[in-house]
Order: sequence, then structure tokens, then C-alpha cells
Amino acid sequence: MRIAARYNGPPGSGNGGYSAGLLATRLGLAPAEVTLRRPPPLETDLTLADGRATHGDELIAEARPAPGEKPDAVRPVSLDEAAEATKRYGGLSGHPFPTCYVCGTERADGLGLLPGPVSGDRTATPWHVPADVAEVTMWAALDCPGGWSVIAEGRPYVLGRLAVWIDAVAEPGDTCVVMGQYLGGEGRKAQALSTVYDSSGAPLAVARATWIAL
Repeated sequence: MRIAARYNGPPGSGNGGYSAGLLATRLGLAPAEVTLRRPPPLETDLTLADGRATHGDELIAEARPAPGEKPDAVRPVSLDEAAEATKRYGGLSGHPFPTCYVCGTERADGLGLLPGPVSGDRTATPWHVPADVAEVTMWAALDCPGGWSVIAEGRPYVLGRLAVWIDAVAEPGDTCVVMGQYLGGEGRKAQALSTVYDSSGAPLAVARATWIAL
């Protein structure tokens, strides 16, 4: 498995959702839960065996079938409300990783998600689905909207674990709404949900995540 440089999150490492999704899809696991043990390296050949991705003696990530029941979808907002929420996106004034493939403000070739706050500890953003959308793209889209429901000013978080249930891949060219929701946390760990809705309002995929404060 090799994560192309385009799919970065923090500088020099893979976007957590994309990297987790690449591992899960390569292993044929669905629904799946992936735990990231180290920042996934870019442009590096990783060895896959026994549900794990390794680089030499280093364990990078491990995957397993998603445990427990599929979580409820995050309550949606309309596309217009999601578009309005992007004006409040925290990354516009202080993004810890501005070149992130999913939510970076300095990327012209990323997914362009700008999840801003809405009521109920939620975030919302439109998503203009790219032509090359695939399951791994869905994993990526489910990543940062949940994270931005957790991130506080001056305290960045990175993805630690992501469990994903995909009912359908978004249609190329569609405009979806992606929601995130903060569930609570303790110490350096925080829990969040996320959901992708298509333009008709049907939920396509949900995720449950653990985020780790740096």
C-alpha cells in the first residue's frame, strides 16, 4: 500500500480518513474500523499482513471489522444552511494543517470541505463530489467534519480511530452535505460522529471517530 503525496493531512503524513480508508478497502473490510498508530507516511511502500500496515518494524495502522452497531446519522441541515456554516469555518482564521487534502484552505485540488459550526455541537459543509469518487474518498470526507466539531482554538487534534459504514458511494458531480457531531471527551481523547447525505437528503455513509489532542 502506498499513500500518494496528494492525500496528505498534517504536513508529511497522510490524511487520517483517506489513509484509513485505503487500508480498509485494500483489505476488503466493510464496514471497518481502522486505528492509526503512527502518522501514515507518504510515498512509502507499506506492507499489509494480518490486518496491519507496517513500515519495517513500525506498526502504522491496523484494521478490523467495525465493532458494535452502526451509529445513528448526524441530524442534517439543508444545503443552504451548510453553505452558510462554511462562513464560520474555524480553519479560515487559524488552520493547524492548511494543506490538508480534505479541509485545507490552501488546496485547490482537495475535497474542499469547510465544516462550520451549527447548533447541537454539529458542523456542516457542502461537498461537491469529484469525478473520481470511490469508497476511499467517502472515508476521507467523513474524517474532518467530525474533527472540526472537536477542535478548539489553539488545540489541534488528529484522527486516532475511524469506523465507517458505507451504504452507497456518492454520485460524481452531486452536491452532498457532510455533517459532524461532537459526542464528548476525556483527557486528550474526544469522540465524534459524521454523516454524508446526498442531494436528495438520503444518508450515504456514517462514521464514528476518536480524535487525539496534540
